[in-house]
Amino acid sequence: MDVIGRIHSIETFGAVDGPGIRFIIFFQGCPLRCLYCHNPDSWDFSQGKETTPSRMIEEILKYKSYIKTGGVTLSGGEPLMQPEFALEIIKECKKNGIHTAIDTSGFINLDNCKKVIDQVELILLDIKDIDDEDCIILTGRGNQKMKNLLSYCESIKKPVWIRHVVVPKYTMKKDKLERLYNFIKQYKCIEKVEPLDFHKIGEYKWKEIGFDYRLSGIKEPTKKDMEEVYKILKIKKG
Repeated sequence: MDVIGRIHSIETFGAVDGPGIRFIIFFQGCPLRCLYCHNPDSWDFSQGKETTPSRMIEEILKYKSYIKTGGVTLSGGEPLMQPEFALEIIKECKKNGIHTAIDTSGFINLDNCKKVIDQVELILLDIKDIDDEDCIILTGRGNQKMKNLLSYCESIKKPVWIRHVVVPKYTMKKDKLERLYNFIKQYKCIEKVEPLDFHKIGEYKWKEIGFDYRLSGIKEPTKKDMEEVYKILKIKKG
């Protein structure tokens, strides 16, 4: 029997969520409440659209010629909240020679998602905040589960790309970025680090669903700000 899952939306020609051009499935449901989230309408697991892996692969295959040098990325929301659904999509993609990636915050019990991590080809891991207490302020949860997932990826040599949203007054602090660098440099499985500049394009969604957007007064990072971030994290741009 086909697994039933819930998705928020899809993007057929994504260019920023893994290598190449990608078909992106945004899963419905998320355990975090990130202050900067641009899809707060993806939080509630009871919302979204019901579908199955077979329906999803049918849709993905329509775009196979376009994503042949890229692949499929499972994003969210939090795709690892629906591990069986995610696993079946990954298996079907593999049968059809399609590269797979998961964009995750890692805020999920590792025992519930090891099979998915084992099968997927690339993990895009969002490190929300390197400091546990500040992570709770920013997302509502601590960061230990993220660290557990990264350690597991290291143990099985699973390729990981780190993503980190740079938020002025929150994560855009020199000492915090230095701690982040010292943390990630320990892991051989990390192939790439991508700082993402904070933006407010989803602010209107918060207002539409009646939530208070607490970062209205925060300015987006400047080009100079991001250059400094790249410097601290020792990333060569371009």
